Amino acid sequence: MTEPSESPTRVRFGVLAFLAAMTFVLYLDRVCIGQAAPRIQEELGISDTRMGWVFSAFSLSYVLFEIPTGRWGDRYGSRGVLTRIVVWWSIFTALTGAAGGLVGLLAIRFLFGAGEAGALPNSARVLRVWFSDASRGRAQGLITTAMMLGGTLAPVVSQRLIDGLGWRATFWAFGLVGLAWAAAFYVWFRDDPDSHPGVNGAERRLIADGRGGEDVSRTHSPIPWPLVFRSADIWLLGGAMITMAAIYNLLIAWYPKYLQAARGASAGDSANLASLVLGAGAVGCLFGGWLTDRLTNGRVGRRWGRTLQCVLGAALAAGALAASLSVDSPGLSAAFVALACFGVQIQVPAWWAAATQVSGRHVGALFGLMNMIGNVGGIVSPSFLGWFVDAMKAAGRTGRDQWDPGFWIYVGVALVGMVLWALVDPRRVVGEAVA
Repeated sequence: MTEPSESPTRVRFGVLAFLAAMTFVLYLDRVCIGQAAPRIQEELGISDTRMGWVFSAFSLSYVLFEIPTGRWGDRYGSRGVLTRIVVWWSIFTALTGAAGGLVGLLAIRFLFGAGEAGALPNSARVLRVWFSDASRGRAQGLITTAMMLGGTLAPVVSQRLIDGLGWRATFWAFGLVGLAWAAAFYVWFRDDPDSHPGVNGAERRLIADGRGGEDVSRTHSPIPWPLVFRSADIWLLGGAMITMAAIYNLLIAWYPKYLQAARGASAGDSANLASLVLGAGAVGCLFGGWLTDRLTNGRVGRRWGRTLQCVLGAALAAGALAASLSVDSPGLSAAFVALACFGVQIQVPAWWAAATQVSGRHVGALFGLMNMIGNVGGIVSPSFLGWFVDAMKAAGRTGRDQWDPGFWIYVGVALVGMVLWALVDPRRVVGEAVA
């Protein structure tokens, strides 16, 4: 028997720390190629259009493998699946440094994306098991903040390593970090709090009571696809993620080169300004996680508590991105882009919480479906801008005249996201009535 006065252990916070570390490494490995791109293009003779294909190859495979790897977590548990995911992507991060030409680089980045697919759906599944609905927004905010911090540090760390070791060795070094995480996670983590040796009875009760009787067991039952496809919120949340992914992938893929080619920044300055922009996104994630739980648990309620900040964040992203294109100073322009990134990323924790709630018991697969839909924006965005910049160059444009018209399109993308968020209702769980 457990003593009533026993204090809960804190294993759940260790789980949160592992997930935060994983997403930190995930974005460190994903974003570093943006800073390395000018060196890669110069050495391998790759145009902007074709470098856009390289960026998009990652997103394409990420989309194709999102649902299967999310479903594997639902069926078999996330411990083994997440370990496999991180080992796979780390190997192909390292192999990026061995690419000898366009075809090899395309293949490696495609397989890298296949490895990362499922990381976020399985993270959402772990949080659903280990944390209550009332605290998931903050937990997801911390995880996405760690993710954004990985992206924030990637340009600066990458440039330092590139300057000292070259771009190839930089990818080899990043690959080793993920392998270390995978080994530690597999040894320590358990899918079920009841089976973790470090969890005492008080923490088990705390976790179970916080879920309010919610069934978080593995599901082997078929996914109700007719109900899924009739769910307006599945499509609205997928569409909202398209807008967020399009803008964020623009920033991680092309913004360092934009600063150098259009704004005249040095490689070092572009790394610092790109980190400023992505750092603002990390702040947005952290604040957004706290805000969505506060709104949801307060007077605003579950309908607008998950969506109001996203409507306002999308509006902020559109306005700030437009302002960045209206000033000449590279520093002031980057400050406005940072504000736009804040507006995009404040939406992310609320999106996670809303997508998890809407998915019900099939969170791995349906979260993966919505994230898959959303990452269409990640596929199209880098290739589109690479093609657009080359088209402007062929028309005789240079500098900002070559780059800025493409960025204006993303102002409209942010406004579309604002409209989609206004229509989302997270209370409509797939297969259930609105509470």
